[in-house]
Amino acid sequence: MSEARQIGSILIAGVGNSWLRDDGFGGAVARRLAQLELPAGVDVIDVGTGGLDLAYEVMRGYDALVLLDVSHGGGTPGTLYVIEPDEQSVGGGIEDGETINPHAMDPQTVLRFVRSVGAWPGRVVVIACEPADVEQMGWGLSEEVGEAVERAAQLVLATIEELRSGAAVGPGAGASGAEIGA
Repeated sequence: MSEARQIGSILIAGVGNSWLRDDGFGGAVARRLAQLELPAGVDVIDVGTGGLDLAYEVMRGYDALVLLDVSHGGGTPGTLYVIEPDEQSVGGGIEDGETINPHAMDPQTVLRFVRSVGAWPGRVVVIACEPADVEQMGWGLSEEVGEAVERAAQLVLATIEELRSGAAVGPGAGASGAEIGA
């Protein structure tokens, strides 16, 4: 976990491709959060697959970033995961001959890009959901992932409070990859 510091501004970003079924989880949670009254200083965006847009938004100087995405963690579909990567765990250099494709910037690449330009937000939390289907083209979340959207929105609200208080994030505070059952 990063050193404790005052968290004022928080960016919550839903990422993923809604045309690949459960990959649209991040956007669905972002849209749900946009319907709620959020604390001052908290911004919510659905960037879809616009990783470069996300990188530029993060570089505006947020104190914390909450990414919403899917992740294959081995749980049952609908399981939520909370991960708090620290800056040192994300490669920051762009080596000779290496490129960053602005049309294929997954969250790891976005974080790598942001770190490489020195714009790492104070704290980063990933709230991810175990998908059931991200391989087939199609519209709409699977039943299990659809049911996880509201739980994830509530988890984001709790995470905002934890970030603002300087506390460790997620169940079992301090766990780098805490799992929350479906």
